[in-house]
Amino acid sequence: MDSNEGKMPKTEAKISGARLMVELLEEYGVDIVFGYPGGAILPFYDELYKSTKIKHILVRHEQGAIHMAEGYARSTGKLGVCIATSGPGATNLVTGLTDAKLDSVPILAITGQVATNAIGTDAFQEADIYGITIPITKYNALIKSADDIARHFQEATLVALGGRPGPVLLDFPKDVQTELTSVRKVDKLKIDSRHYQKPPIGGDLDSFAAALNKAKRPLLYVGGGAINANASKEIREMAEKGNIPVTTTLMGIGAFPGTHQLSVGMLGMHGTAYANKAVLECDYILNLGARFDDRVAKPGEFAENAVRAHIDIDTAEFNKRVSVDYLLHGDLKEVLKALIPKVNKVDRPEWVGFLDTLKKNHPLEFDDTTDTIKPQGFLQKLYEKSKGKAIVSTDVGQHQMWAAQYYLFEEANRWLTSGGLGTMGYGLPAAIGAKFGNPNKTVICVSGDGSIQMNIQELATIAMYKKGVKILIFNNNFLGMVRQWQELFYEERFSESEWNYNPDFVKLGEAYSIKGLRISNKSEIDKALEFFLEDDDARILEVMIPAEEKVFPMIPAGKSQKDMIEFSDTVRAGKK
Repeated sequence: MDSNEGKMPKTEAKISGARLMVELLEEYGVDIVFGYPGGAILPFYDELYKSTKIKHILVRHEQGAIHMAEGYARSTGKLGVCIATSGPGATNLVTGLTDAKLDSVPILAITGQVATNAIGTDAFQEADIYGITIPITKYNALIKSADDIARHFQEATLVALGGRPGPVLLDFPKDVQTELTSVRKVDKLKIDSRHYQKPPIGGDLDSFAAALNKAKRPLLYVGGGAINANASKEIREMAEKGNIPVTTTLMGIGAFPGTHQLSVGMLGMHGTAYANKAVLECDYILNLGARFDDRVAKPGEFAENAVRAHIDIDTAEFNKRVSVDYLLHGDLKEVLKALIPKVNKVDRPEWVGFLDTLKKNHPLEFDDTTDTIKPQGFLQKLYEKSKGKAIVSTDVGQHQMWAAQYYLFEEANRWLTSGGLGTMGYGLPAAIGAKFGNPNKTVICVSGDGSIQMNIQELATIAMYKKGVKILIFNNNFLGMVRQWQELFYEERFSESEWNYNPDFVKLGEAYSIKGLRISNKSEIDKALEFFLEDDDARILEVMIPAEEKVFPMIPAGKSQKDMIEFSDTVRAGKK
């Protein structure tokens, strides 16, 4: 193929590849990037220094950079951008890229690379980040010529936000950064438009709607794809028109108001008992942008008595783990707009009433009879004090599940968590990224004493940029979820799950000029929350909780909704 195919005629004005990359970011509308410089990316950083439109946020670790970009992207709906140098800088992005791939987060990662004539020689700080990241990106490219920068940039940004969103990576050799080019735009891309354009609706809308209208006990099962598609309005319209109860996945939280009468909360391993029981009792279940993932659906036993239907933009998810009876392919928002007029207006009082009874008889429960602080009750108070208006990020573990259960969300893009990969260390940098994207909103990071230490160095980023992120640390001196599994399934052999030493988190915060407070008694909660939320300054609130506290309900790994363990079951067994 001719190397000039698809390129616009060159003009006389030539600029460096690094300069072009900065100008492309500016033209795209990027105004904030998160990164960490190094030798192989210095020409780009030198041009970034001259930009008056892009603010660079200097992180303390590249993993912090990409999680900040994730938090920014998920809370704003925009493309998140992060930068790293070659070798270890680039490989430090791998966890975040995998996280973004599994949770469908649009990220552009720009990595420095050794000069093209040194690639493959085991040069200093050389790593084949292109090869390493093929399985964990939607698109990646090693830019071999400055003349190729514009095409790769356009393809990458289109793919990142097109269809099912996800991460893309551009590997940028040092000599390509300094090479001159006049190719600023291309008239033809090398990737097919199906990779980034919205597909036409595929499937039979009439038969799909007919099956839904025939159902007496339908249930909407809403995933993170609903948030990516900005389909909350349409989901609510359909639910209210047909009086159809709604359950969400961990990633779908916020796509439907958590306080709505038709909401039955989150389903799955640590979902509400009434959501999981609704799955068992429904006669029709409609998956809206979810994956039938293993924390929710056991193949062969998921909603086995129901008609199963699925709407998704990614055909790879159809019949991957759970076979369905009806399929519609397309952008969820557009599909629902076409489907809603065909959905009958139905009251369904018996089904809605049955689920209301389930809510009363199988509520979220915990033992709140002692003076010790229970995280569930604390999060209920936090929800009330913050009026449910905060953007909440979490790390991964028990605190993540408690937050998902007890902090209710009325809007999308306010709940940030690592669902598919389960990345400890995600919460703090994601909160920082969200605060940069939403400076006028309260942003709370809910973490545990284990997770917070994964990226605790980013306290320096908070201090440097004076960002008022609120950091809540539940401290039980254990890896709590590991301990819970060890107690329940490994005969209380707590192998390497207890912390023999934790730092003083309050003093650590003070070292970064962040005010902190530690509490251990229920009587201290109200004043602690006043301290935590009183202004827009950063705060650390360390809450001491019992190591024995567990997350219920719980469906054991590999089991189905029929095997769910509720808190009341543990009380009867004397194991609360």
